[in-house]
Amino acid sequence: MTTFEGTKEIQALELEIMEKKRQLSQLRKEQAPQKVKNYLFLTTDQKTVTLEDLFKDKDELIIIHNMGRNCRYCSMWGDGFNGVYHHLLSRCEFVLSSPDDPAVQEDFAASKGWSFPLVSSKENTFSQDLGFKNEKTSMPGVSTFKKNEEGMIYHCSSAYFGPGDEYCVIYSLLDLLHAPSEDFIPQLKHNLRSSFQLTHNVAIGVKHYHEAIQFYTNIIGMKVEKEGQKETKFSMNGRNFFIEDSEHNTVHFEFAVDDFDRSKQNLLDSGCKVEQVNHAKSEMISDPFGMSFHLYEVRKSK
Repeated sequence: MTTFEGTKEIQALELEIMEKKRQLSQLRKEQAPQKVKNYLFLTTDQKTVTLEDLFKDKDELIIIHNMGRNCRYCSMWGDGFNGVYHHLLSRCEFVLSSPDDPAVQEDFAASKGWSFPLVSSKENTFSQDLGFKNEKTSMPGVSTFKKNEEGMIYHCSSAYFGPGDEYCVIYSLLDLLHAPSEDFIPQLKHNLRSSFQLTHNVAIGVKHYHEAIQFYTNIIGMKVEKEGQKETKFSMNGRNFFIEDSEHNTVHFEFAVDDFDRSKQNLLDSGCKVEQVNHAKSEMISDPFGMSFHLYEVRKSK
């Protein structure tokens, strides 16, 4: 077979697959949506929210069924969704659900730089009822929902995740390489050169707190996520900015590590100083060259 003949066969098969995908999409849309109950979830800040709350002001919702921080494959899928999250928001809301504790989710999402919201399904039967968990195992995937004007919620469609599916571009790209992709193992960390993982959180100390809130909201255009008496959380372009009422103008970045004690000792041996102790695995550090940062150990799943 010549290269040209092989290319023609590949193109014909690609067109056939595209047509099958169109048919599959149409079949899914023709399925009658099924009414579901208004499940309760926990957010990363330990608040209880309902399934209806996750829609916010939209009438469509995508929920990812994720197996948690210990699954490097689920983590890779999550990394891919992070890149398209802001595009999806023009049409629907997008949330990732996993059985991890909210505190574990918060730490891990920060270390990965994920900007989409996470909720814990640990205390409900959401994954089981949607067909993504049984007595023996869990499966990653996605479910979509719609809400009508009366607030009734309906499950529209679901799909499982796995190597070669339509929801992770990595395998499609690997399949174009000459070497087989069966032995590919995703990496949990973005930075493989170091044990320090830069998160998407930045804390800024300001002297004129209330004026600063107005400035960052109205002039810079940041979105207020949570406003408090001494600290306000903003978000912008996938970054979280914590504006803190302070007598000093300071900027703190943030590093996540797996072994806090070893990382801290390495920093101290290199001339760094502890500015503030938050708790046993969370401290504010300054280095000898001008950077200040929050160092914390990513909490593990129980």
